[in-house]
Amino acid sequence: MTTGITFIRPPGLHDGVPYAYAAVTDPGRTLFTAGACPLDAEGRTVAVGDVAGQARQVMANLVTVLQTAGAALTDVVKTTVYVASTDRADLVAAWQVVRECFGDHDAPSTLLGVAVLGWPDQLVEVEAVAVRDTWREPDPPADASTVAP
Repeated sequence: MTTGITFIRPPGLHDGVPYAYAAVTDPGRTLFTAGACPLDAEGRTVAVGDVAGQARQVMANLVTVLQTAGAALTDVVKTTVYVASTDRADLVAAWQVVRECFGDHDAPSTLLGVAVLGWPDQLVEVEAVAVRDTWREPDPPADASTVAP
């Protein structure tokens, strides 16, 4: 068992993924998310064929993960945005949603067109790194429903 790392599994997100949604390092300052996917709570890909619609779900899921870990979009220091497309218009459509969600918080980001993503019909994925000086209320998750050893 690795010490100093807490894995985050928000209870409101699909629990059938084979990974934690995020990891926080001691003393609770740095948060690394898995790529947020366009899945609903039952694990179904939403907005099939709609890049902007999937980007909205991805960002909602990313916000849930960050909040569960005691962070917010304004704590994000870097993102990577993946779009399963070779069409720049699709990349721009996803990026517009991501930028709208972040508002004035213009953390560095990388936007990539890729051949395929992991879930059936998935077009968009966003991973993030966030940094907190201290935990926001509520305190960091500590019960078995949200944290795995």
